[in-house]
This record gives sequence, C-alpha cells and structure tokens, in this order.
Amino acid sequence: MNAFTPLTRIAVPLEIDAAALRGGDPAAPICAISGQTMGTTWQVQTVLPDGTDRAEEQALQAEIQRLLDDLCSQMSHWDDQSELCRFNQAAAGSIVELSAAFADVIGCALEIARKSEGAFDPAMGRVTDVWGLGPLPISGPPQNTAIAQALRLSGWSRLGFDRELAQLRQPGGAWLDLSGIAKGYAADAVADFLAERGIRHALVEIGGELVGRGRRPDGDPWWVDVENPPGMNLAGLRIALHQLAIATSGDYLRGAHTLDPRTGRPAIHDTTAVTVLHPRCMEADAWATALSVVEVGDAQVLALRHDLAVRIVSRTGDEWLSPALEAML
Repeated sequence: MNAFTPLTRIAVPLEIDAAALRGGDPAAPICAISGQTMGTTWQVQTVLPDGTDRAEEQALQAEIQRLLDDLCSQMSHWDDQSELCRFNQAAAGSIVELSAAFADVIGCALEIARKSEGAFDPAMGRVTDVWGLGPLPISGPPQNTAIAQALRLSGWSRLGFDRELAQLRQPGGAWLDLSGIAKGYAADAVADFLAERGIRHALVEIGGELVGRGRRPDGDPWWVDVENPPGMNLAGLRIALHQLAIATSGDYLRGAHTLDPRTGRPAIHDTTAVTVLHPRCMEADAWATALSVVEVGDAQVLALRHDLAVRIVSRTGDEWLSPALEAML
C-alpha cells in the first residue's frame, strides 16, 4: 500500500448501506486468515463473533480454503480434470452442463465480452496457450501461423450459452480461459460465504483483487490505497471499500502479459494501469482486463458508456478518472 499523505484523495461510495454498518464491537481485534489459491494468495480480515476460539478460527480458514479449492476444480485451465478443461476437450456440437458457479462466471464474462466489443474474451484459451501463458511451455514467441490458427478457433461469439439451463455449447476447438475474471468471482464468493455465516464486516483479497463489506470495528471503512506505478508522481488515491470491490490490471509489474483477444498479440500501447471499482469484484476484474486491452481513448469511451468508476494511468504519467469515480471524491 502507498503511504497516506496530505495529497491523498479520498473516494467514498455514493450510497452507504446503513444495515451493513450495524453491529460490531469497537474494541474487537481484527482477525486475519489466509491461504493459497489460483496460483496466488488469499487473505480475509474480519471480526469474528465474541468468544470465537482458535479451533473455530482454523475451521473457518479450512472452510474458505475448501470453497476456493472447489472453484479451482471448476475454472482452472492448469488442471486437466477441471470443468473448464473438460469443456475445452468436448466434441464439436456438444452441450455441456455447467455448475452454478461456472454458469455465473460464463454469463458475466459473455456479457462483458459483448459490452467491450471483444476486448474481454473468455474463449481465448488457445491464444493464451500459444503465448505460453497456460500450462503448455513454449520455447519462444509464437509464429504468425500459430497465432492465426489459435484465433480461428477462438472467440466468445462462437459459444452458445443457455443461462436458464446452465448449458454451454462447444462449437469445436474452442478453449476457455477465465483467468481475467475467476479471481474476482472467487473474492465475491468468499465475501458472500462469510455473510451467510453472519460475518458481515470483512475485507477479502485474492491476488490483489479486493472486496470490502461492512466496516472495520473502529467504525472506519476498509481503506484501500490504489497502487501507483513506480516512478510516477501521482497523488494518492484511497478508497473506502464499503460494499464495493476493486481490481487493477497493469503491465508495470509483470510486463506485457495482457493479450488482445482480437489480434492474438500482447496489448502494448499508452496505458500502463487500469483500476476499476464495482459492487461486484467479478465485474471489476473483467472490466480492468478489457480496458487494459484497448487504447486509452477507447477505454475512456467504454468507461463513459457503461458508467464505470475507472482510473487509467498512461506511461507518460498522465491520469484519467471517469466521472463515476470523480463523483466519489
């Protein structure tokens, strides 16, 4: 997190859920539990019911881990027995029954693919694989012919999804890759799991994607500082993560790892970081990916069209805040 300085801007949600603020002991300690999932780490900060002992805390940690392990068994493209990989290997024309969670993710992914005009695409698994971003190792950048072949078999518009029946049609050779949305969904799922157990005040983080529910025991919201790319003299931006989620996509840490589903090549342009705020982390995650793929001007158009709370940072150090985010300052 960035240090809190006098130059830091504060962003607060326009709508406060009064019911979500009720209860809690101001003197209660914050409990942190953690683990590993989806090739990264997860952490939950929360206040457990008074009298919770160490064994109960460990049991909660184990329950969350089982939930995340189950989601991995559905959506991993590294596990050849996962629900996702079984779809990828299904015969052309097959109708595949989806689990409830998988159907939720596919439904959201296809909706954002449509809204982003293909900048986000859940059916680009073959493209990510030819670039070595999947389980198959490569010796160097792919040849043009390999990229063209991957693109021919890819594309969200080739999929046939029946939301009511939770069925997805395999058009033939299409490979799903949900890495641009699965962590966000998992963060939402953990927050919902806690709420179902009466734990309404929590900050959930999975691989840098965060969901804030309720408040801290001292009455403050769950404060989250948006990271600035190194070497950029930008004012800080601190978010009150109350009934809100945040996701950031950028190339300043791992290099140009975001692929443009439309070209099959790395998305390299003026944008270096995109942060999206949304009530659902699944949508924040997918939109952060989509807006990182397109040029800055196109990202701004999409953010305005869909009323998204967005910060875009360019390599020049310029920053653009969408009206939806500016309204929170």
